[in-house]
Amino acid sequence: MSDKPESLLTRLANRAFPRMPDFYGLLNEQCDALVEAMDAFVQFMADASDDNARRVRLIEKRGDELKVRNLDILNRAFSTPMDREDIYRAITTLDMGMNYAKTTTRELEALSVKPDEYMLEMAVEYRNAAIALQHGFRALKTNPVLGEDDAMAVRKAERNIEKIYRRALAELFDVSDMVQSLETNQEGAKVRAMMGVVEMFKRREIYRHLSNGADRLARAAERLHDIIVKIS
Repeated sequence: MSDKPESLLTRLANRAFPRMPDFYGLLNEQCDALVEAMDAFVQFMADASDDNARRVRLIEKRGDELKVRNLDILNRAFSTPMDREDIYRAITTLDMGMNYAKTTTRELEALSVKPDEYMLEMAVEYRNAAIALQHGFRALKTNPVLGEDDAMAVRKAERNIEKIYRRALAELFDVSDMVQSLETNQEGAKVRAMMGVVEMFKRREIYRHLSNGADRLARAAERLHDIIVKIS
């Protein structure tokens, strides 16, 4: 008989004060999907097959579903273990990184450009940043201070991508061979030069897109840092 009143009180308490969702676990799921997406992205840059492109898109779609789910849980949550706005920003910035993997893949396909060594190098740094975010967010629940090194590792990956970007542009816009070909009046030199210029601007578009994506990953690291500061 004594169990019934307790059970009723428990139900009433749960209704008045709902259990706090495990936002640490939810963010970890997003980070896991981000790492998986970046693994697929690196594979695509190494081998731009239709299957690898499809895998990037499928994982990104799953990432979108996780983002929508997490935002819905956040909107319904009675209380949160950390600042509500920081959770929102973490959810959205983690998703942005995944979006750039998908849109870069689509741009390469749309422009009929094959990935090159610079794109592969940048994709590897994307994956390094994703792994660092995964480690950093996973540390939040037990020892958040440890995540600070991971946030710094993401920013280092961003700087590496910028260095690769500049190297890629320097080689891309080195037109000395093209000029020499035009000066010697080789047959078809003008046509090849024109096609070369078109290719240059296609690749420049992809490089710039990858550089912008690195900025989004760095923003996710900033969100991680903000959370660490507030809960440590």
